[in-house]
Amino acid sequence: MTINQFRKFLYSLAKFLGDVNAIQKGTIEKRIGRRIAGKMTGKLLRKLFK
Repeated sequence: MTINQFRKFLYSLAKFLGDVNAIQKGTIEKRIGRRIAGKMTGKLLRKLFK
């Protein structure tokens, strides 16, 4: 396993654990909203600096 594969695994695991934590706290709607907003912001910035 390369460092990049291991890093991707760790990020995926952290994302999953964050989802589980949000479900336990009952704040999954906020998390989904923030994730969508983050993806839209990333796409916008990518277009601006491309």
